[in-house]
Amino acid sequence: MKLSEIVPVKFSGDRLLILDQTKLPGEKKYLEMQSKEDVFIAIKKMKVRGAPAIGVAAGYGLYVSVRDYEGRDLNEFRQYVQSTADYLVKARPTAVNLSWALNRMMDKLNAYDGSVSGAKRMLFEEADAIRIEDENACRKMGEYGLSLLEPGDGILTHCNAGTLATAMYGTSLSPLYLGEEKGYHFKVFADETRPALQGARLTAWELSKAGIDVTLICDNMASIVMKNGWIDAVVVGCDRMAANGDGANKIGTSGVAILAKEYGIPFYMFVPTSTIDFDTPTGDDIQIELRDGKEISTMWYKEPMAPEGISVYNPSFDVTPAKYITAVVTERGIVYPPYEENLRKIME
Repeated sequence: MKLSEIVPVKFSGDRLLILDQTKLPGEKKYLEMQSKEDVFIAIKKMKVRGAPAIGVAAGYGLYVSVRDYEGRDLNEFRQYVQSTADYLVKARPTAVNLSWALNRMMDKLNAYDGSVSGAKRMLFEEADAIRIEDENACRKMGEYGLSLLEPGDGILTHCNAGTLATAMYGTSLSPLYLGEEKGYHFKVFADETRPALQGARLTAWELSKAGIDVTLICDNMASIVMKNGWIDAVVVGCDRMAANGDGANKIGTSGVAILAKEYGIPFYMFVPTSTIDFDTPTGDDIQIELRDGKEISTMWYKEPMAPEGISVYNPSFDVTPAKYITAVVTERGIVYPPYEENLRKIME
């Protein structure tokens, strides 16, 4: 399967289609988004997931949600679009690209002076621009990331920050795809990433489809593969990075970072600049999404695997402190500590 055939969000004709990632790897099924409720549920239920892909879905989703508006007053249309954006932004609180994309769409609309029909066209064009920019950014992150790796390296991944999580290429998986094109022959170990198994269902699936050598491991096997000397670098994505370089990513990422530090393995976090939130001072200020405990106790089993009525704690993300991150890879370049200073520099 070609990389271009793995598209999580696409606009075909006049239809917004989202690849239902909850069905992978068993079934490749696209869902048509026809209303704001459809878009909200797709994001909330992780049918589309990964910070950049959520941003792309939000941009197109806002357009689809308001394109049938029949009024002609631009100010009233702005209010209608704002209320729709306020609704969509509540779907998932941690991934900053959701609010970033919606705010970008609203900024464009608020600066627009013309007809309602023209405003609708402008919203679609802005959503399309978000998708194209993300694809280009991921390609650049891949090029920068590849400069940190050597042919034949063993790479550990956690969760899914591949093309399924973006417009194309992925963030932390982008250098693996570019490396494959250049004959680097990486050996990838993919954490299954409990409880939603994005590593097993998504990362292992897309890498194997692309012909990359990938071995699936349970999350609690990361230490032994590091101790065995099989891992030369860890690459992960990020859903929100605070101004000081603390990065929120899928639950379990911080544990992998701590292990990497112990074994002297570089830990690289791939972060589009749209995912850096300078209004969030530190990781302590990042709201962590709590999800239904059934994802742990019953979701993946024919019969419940926990006592009935047991309390379950199911945070979707954790925060990796900046001190454990060797470098932050963005589409504008590679950032090294001190992050509080150098993240701002790269934005200048």
